[in-house]
Amino acid sequence: MGIGVGIILLSICLIGVLFIYLSPEFGRRANATQKKAYALLPNYKDGKFVNREKIEMEMSFRSFSKMFREMLSPDPNVNPKSNIDVIELSSDILLAKADSISEVIWLGHSSFLIKLEGKTILLDPVFSEKTGPHSFFGRKKYNKQMPIDLIDIPHIDAVFISHDHYDHLDYFSIVNLKDKTDRFFVPLGVGNHLRSWDVEENKITEFNWWEEASYKGIEFAFTPSRHMSGRGFADQSTTLWGSWVLKGNATSIYFSGDGGYGEHFKEIGEKYGPFDIGLMECGQYNKLWADVHMMPEESVQAGLDVKAEKIIPIHWGSFRLANHAWTEPVERFSAKAKELKVDILTPRIGESIALSGKVQTTTKQWWKELAAK
Repeated sequence: MGIGVGIILLSICLIGVLFIYLSPEFGRRANATQKKAYALLPNYKDGKFVNREKIEMEMSFRSFSKMFREMLSPDPNVNPKSNIDVIELSSDILLAKADSISEVIWLGHSSFLIKLEGKTILLDPVFSEKTGPHSFFGRKKYNKQMPIDLIDIPHIDAVFISHDHYDHLDYFSIVNLKDKTDRFFVPLGVGNHLRSWDVEENKITEFNWWEEASYKGIEFAFTPSRHMSGRGFADQSTTLWGSWVLKGNATSIYFSGDGGYGEHFKEIGEKYGPFDIGLMECGQYNKLWADVHMMPEESVQAGLDVKAEKIIPIHWGSFRLANHAWTEPVERFSAKAKELKVDILTPRIGESIALSGKVQTTTKQWWKELAAK
């Protein structure tokens, strides 16, 4: 019997290893030549990328026990009680090329469709129904449909990726976008994932922190965040993570990606601010990982630090990745913004926020109606 149990356990381990190494969703790791080049960088040590500020995550038995208990008994409102309806988008909006058009459209969580002075851009596009390495894993989105289907997207000028976690870098989305996207701008190491998914080499450009470039009249920079990366068990922090600065002739956008609060926000604000709009992470937090995911109150302060004139809370409203109530991030964010007299925008998924001229202010608290059902 002992031999039989051992064979079963060995088989399970073998299947798990084969799944990780053979499933395309996990992407590809850096080769020896790339690792040698990374080793010369100040933010790469002992085979991993590192944060500028130290992060502390409690990894004790006590912390894991607490996390497990929270998972078994989360906030009773951790998920909405009904589907989140979205505003549907027409492909016509993507065909408009007028240089005067600048708008941001929230696609849920941290995904955005942006028209920046006529150019069509996607930030961290995640169109999959679930977030995870396979459709068997992960939690479903709160919204049964996206504002627009991938098949209806005619053309994308550029895709920007903040890091390679599954809720930001989605295999299904990249595979279906690669032939209709002109360029992919990604952190160091993330290009390997795209190459393994047959994205053409000449479409991929990788960036370290503070590196700048321009494309089709858009100036942009890859800036730091305080986070981590990884798609498997043994590749933690082997690719870089960060945030993006996007600037047109008359419009500027800051996209925070994921990360804890830190000194980098003020540095970014001093170097590249002010911004017309700041897309600031504010959800899926826990005190156990506060150094790598901001609390909502910190998100508002970070928006002030980068000198964003208006702020949109992101990283909420689509997936349950923590155990707080699904509306708690935006409620806490809104309360802090009111206290600090900060202008915020709280669009519905699929709602367009015009950046041309004076930025409109969305005041409708749409989530309250859904939470009351």
